[in-house]
Amino acid sequence: MSSERDEGLSSERDERLSSERDEGTSSERGERSAASETHTATRIVGVGAEAPRSRLSTDEIASAWDRTKARGIDSVAVPDADEDSLTLAAAAARRALAAAAVEPGSVALLSLATTTPPVEEPELTPRLGAFLGVPETAARRSHAGGTRAGTAALAGAVASDARPALVVAADTPHGEPNSPEGHAAGAGAAAVVLDDFGAVSTAGADESRESATASGAEILAHAEYASDYPGTRFRERGATETDGLAVTSYDRAAFREPAVGAVEALREQTGDGGEASHADPRSVDALAITAPDGDRPARAAAAADLDPETITTPVRTLGDTGAAGPLLGLARAFEAESAAPDDGGDAAGDTPQHTLLVGVGSGGSADATLVVGTAPVSVRLASERRVSYDAALRLRGEITSGEPAGGGAAVSVPTWRRSRAARYRLVAGECPECGGLTFPPEGACSNCRSLVAFERVQLPRRGTVVTVTEISPGGAPPEFVPQAERGGDFPVGIVRFERDGASVDVPLQLCGVGGVGTASAQGKDTSGRDTVAAGDTVERVVRRIYEQEGVVRYGAKGRVVGE
Repeated sequence: MSSERDEGLSSERDERLSSERDEGTSSERGERSAASETHTATRIVGVGAEAPRSRLSTDEIASAWDRTKARGIDSVAVPDADEDSLTLAAAAARRALAAAAVEPGSVALLSLATTTPPVEEPELTPRLGAFLGVPETAARRSHAGGTRAGTAALAGAVASDARPALVVAADTPHGEPNSPEGHAAGAGAAAVVLDDFGAVSTAGADESRESATASGAEILAHAEYASDYPGTRFRERGATETDGLAVTSYDRAAFREPAVGAVEALREQTGDGGEASHADPRSVDALAITAPDGDRPARAAAAADLDPETITTPVRTLGDTGAAGPLLGLARAFEAESAAPDDGGDAAGDTPQHTLLVGVGSGGSADATLVVGTAPVSVRLASERRVSYDAALRLRGEITSGEPAGGGAAVSVPTWRRSRAARYRLVAGECPECGGLTFPPEGACSNCRSLVAFERVQLPRRGTVVTVTEISPGGAPPEFVPQAERGGDFPVGIVRFERDGASVDVPLQLCGVGGVGTASAQGKDTSGRDTVAAGDTVERVVRRIYEQEGVVRYGAKGRVVGE
């Protein structure tokens, strides 16, 4: 099979990715000294992943429709009423940055991939950057148009010279309720941080492997393949639901051919024998592949001479996660490797983990990326919270009446924007006179009452609930009614944040919990969700607040730590 290499990869980066591996077949290989060859390597230095906490069992779906059309899936992740692809992207990105020990203010490239943006226009990377604190001068890239968007975003970031680079893929697929796409629809997000490392030895396999393990996961090679398959996983203009022709043999071929073609193209690129044999895509430890269900990835793996048992994409527990699938699989592969017990062997002689990422796009395109080594990882994917089928339909907005007319507290977009640092990241004001904290950082100091020019300071991510109450759908302000109808009663509280000996109280909506309790955060409601009470610790997250004037308003909420 022939490959169609990404023309965006520069010749300089092609040379770096090949890492002189083809020289291993020449007779001169044995004449080189162990330290004579070096190259600059692009490495994954941190990975993060996030999924909604609510799970819908496919048994519930089968009970509602007499059978399930989601092959190889036990449960699907269902976003809460205030979650979408952008809030999941922000959560995964924060985890990746923390794992890589990279400050958001140093990010030089922010790339976002999604097939399910909360709005079709405008571009979302400016808002995602504002959530995280990425500089306004950082380069931004958006990828969409198919489920290969996540791996395409990774390849584009590798080709770029901007470092550190933050690549995020997030999706919340949506299908007609009684369809294969609807039964399999899940949600999740994953992010990787890329950086370059120089002076990496390529003279010997052992040295190269040890370096890969110590400095993150190296991107070794990338290849692509495409063959036109119209009618597979499509969404018409203006539609919100993903559709398909439901022709099983055709859908399997449309997935299998490009996936196998990309792997074969990668195999041709890495070659056989010598050092390249250590990068053989047929003998990888983990396969992170797009997974619209649990059936097609396994079939494609077998056709490509790969072991289906090495698939790490969490399709069985999260469902179809669209463009985020391969990066979620990468996160799970790194997590499993980091949790593996130490066998006591010689680290320098151990073979590092090889992970193959295969992104399969809607319509017949695919790419394959080979990664060696692992990187620090932070994931939040497991959950025991279960929801019923009717609750899942409400959370997805299938059976709600919408916002009532009139009566809302209108906040103009310009006003919202002026206070976005406080709303997104809880930026407060520190008084130069007394050192007290004021939130939002406007007006007089809340401690000494002086009219001062505040120094902007970042509040810590965690705070303590001082008091809390609950809002029901009947008592919610009109702009909050859609959320209340979808997710039920929601708590709001006063949360105290402390910084350098000073404290400030901030009103916050509390999310991801089943209601107000009287015990600690260990209390549970009947659905298994945590309850919240005074004294509990919560952490700042970004969620949807409400939609007004056709614009989604986002802001900080408090999530119970441990929920």
